[in-house]
Amino acid sequence: MPIWAAMERGDRNMVVIARLRAAPLVGWQFACAVLLGVLAARLDWSGDPLDAFWNMVFGQTLLLLGIAAVLGVWAYIIGMWRRRGDYLRHDGKTLYRGASAQWPLALVRDVVVARGNLGLESLRLVVDDDSEVTRELVKLYMLEGPPEVVRDGVMFAVARVGGRLEAVTVH
Repeated sequence: MPIWAAMERGDRNMVVIARLRAAPLVGWQFACAVLLGVLAARLDWSGDPLDAFWNMVFGQTLLLLGIAAVLGVWAYIIGMWRRRGDYLRHDGKTLYRGASAQWPLALVRDVVVARGNLGLESLRLVVDDDSEVTRELVKLYMLEGPPEVVRDGVMFAVARVGGRLEAVTVH
């Protein structure tokens, strides 16, 4: 449920822990657009369309692979764009990341910073559900504030619901 919908319905128990921002996504989309334009301008478009196609496919394969990679990164960033206005929030029982993901606070054991497959750091939840996998809460570059504040906010909410009690610092 979006935060504005919760407030319109009078759900005042919702506590916002952090807000996600869109600035990095706009910058990356601009960089992808510029790089795609530069790579497309370097393609050899001369001759008739069939000769130009064969030259691009067989003569400039590295350039086409670069264009495909830029388009892949751009698609990933557009996927992240859906979460740009989300909030990390809780209602005393459940932790929410926008409308896309939720976890019971009683099962959250810790919040850690981990590096993913692409080398991007993210905040991950250690959830006590008999699996060895941590759940991604949010990428660090999407956070509006420092990750320590988000971790402390989540762990404070966990402590209030009766989960694992840890020392939490409040800023």
